Amino acid sequence: MKFEAIKKETVILNPQKDMAERRIPSEIRIDPLTGRTARICHFMKLQWEKPDFNALVSGTEAWCPFCADKVQVVTPCFPKDLIPEGRLQKDDMLIFPNIAPYDSIGAVATFGARHYIPMTEFTPALMASAFGFALDFFRRIESTGHPESVYHIINWNYMPPAGSSLIHPHLQVFSTSTAPNLMRQELEASRHYLDSHGSCFWEDLVAAEIKTGERYLGKIGRTHWMTTFAPMGVAGDVLAVLEGARSTLDLNAQDLQDIAAGLAKVIAEYDKMGIYSFNMNFFTGTRTDEHFRFHLLFSPRTFFNQKLGTPDVGALRNLFNETLCMAYPEEINDMLKQGF
Repeated sequence: MKFEAIKKETVILNPQKDMAERRIPSEIRIDPLTGRTARICHFMKLQWEKPDFNALVSGTEAWCPFCADKVQVVTPCFPKDLIPEGRLQKDDMLIFPNIAPYDSIGAVATFGARHYIPMTEFTPALMASAFGFALDFFRRIESTGHPESVYHIINWNYMPPAGSSLIHPHLQVFSTSTAPNLMRQELEASRHYLDSHGSCFWEDLVAAEIKTGERYLGKIGRTHWMTTFAPMGVAGDVLAVLEGARSTLDLNAQDLQDIAAGLAKVIAEYDKMGIYSFNMNFFTGTRTDEHFRFHLLFSPRTFFNQKLGTPDVGALRNLFNETLCMAYPEEINDMLKQGF
């Protein structure tokens, strides 16, 4: 397992120090699986100011389509040959078709009737229940023999900085025969790694991270938690890899509880930095993909300039697909490890 980094240095004359020479380090890190590069730069204190949530949320329930007084009226239903009852319901959680789908089988899964749930109030029980409900949907799709029942994916965009157009908490769940870009690259690279090395990349990665200890956070059940070597997010990412699980459909109730417990720990630590928004995705193979291991990626979302509302995605990321992180992942790991 190679963790490669290209170290760089910028020399400037600092106007705040009478034009004294200042040397600024940076790194270009190479993802050990895909070769994707990430830049470690723009070093700054990882601390942000939270907004006035009352002002942010106030009035949004009046037009929210996911609130209890509207959700059964304005949301669409599935065709009867797919979900005969039209929508799935579990207590006050609902799953219904995404009116702006990413794929043939796209759905929205609400966390319930509560319009706004602060980040730290997503309890392990609530998250495990929502993930379990999504798996119920995936298994229903699988039982129909639908040709899109190949990869079963959960996306979670929490709050507007992460791309959510609604305050009301929900998951985007979809089944697809077409893997999204990064997942497809990981699937292909994992197969190549198995063919070249005779072992599973994900098992080797976990072993290497445990050995170095620099980015490893801990183990919950069969779920290994770590910060990533080449992050996608400006405040780092957290990766969770499940032993022995190749596919979303391999997850059992205990796995979901363990995933939710780990997410709650990660959320609590990022909350201390002033982070209040994140993306979380499931990365999955099929049940026969021996080269792959199910994993999830958690990426906090924030701003380059909070006063202006400047998002944390600029031209470098949007057009070059080159990510940057504003601190060393090993230092972020030290901050998060307090919760593990």
